[in-house]
Amino acid sequence: MSEYHVEVTASAREELRKLDGMVRKRVATAIRELAEDPRPDGCKKLEARDGYRIRVGNLRVVYTVGDGRITIVVIKIGARGDVYGR
Repeated sequence: MSEYHVEVTASAREELRKLDGMVRKRVATAIRELAEDPRPDGCKKLEARDGYRIRVGNLRVVYTVGDGRITIVVIKIGARGDVYGR
C-alpha cells in the first residue's frame, strides 16, 4: 500500500499547538502513523458526517481519507464533546 500524504487544517494545527508537550507528541505521532495505516485498529467511521476518528488518550482526532488522492486531512483535534459538533 502507498503511504498517504497527511494534511492538517489550520484550525487543527492550532488545536494541536495548544496541547501540553507530552500530549502534543502523542497526538502528532498518531497523526503521522495515519500515513501508513489510515484506518488503524480502533478507528471509527463517523455517522453524522464523512470521516473517521481515532482516540489518543482522552482526545479525538477527526479526519477524512481520500483514497483516490492518497490523502488524509486532519479536521479537528480535541476532547470528545468538542470535536463532534455539527
